Amino acid sequence: MAGAVRTEAYQNFLAALVDLRKAKGLSQADLANLLGKPASFVGKCELGERRLDVVETFVILNALGEEPAGFLEGCLGKAARTL
Repeated sequence: MAGAVRTEAYQNFLAALVDLRKAKGLSQADLANLLGKPASFVGKCELGERRLDVVETFVILNALGEEPAGFLEGCLGKAARTL
């Protein structure tokens, strides 16, 4: 699936991750510290400049204290059925 980073589903996924981070009261730098990564890592992921794989997604969700299955169903459920 070439260009999958630009799909509506992936953009919804990223927006949901950003919303979750903000809802937890964390900055990009705060999340990066939890992950042991530079702040630029979080920024590039959130902007879609760096594509997250499933393992990285689970690590981020764990750091945010979020259940992966519920999160993914919530942000991708409708879009995934249209792929």
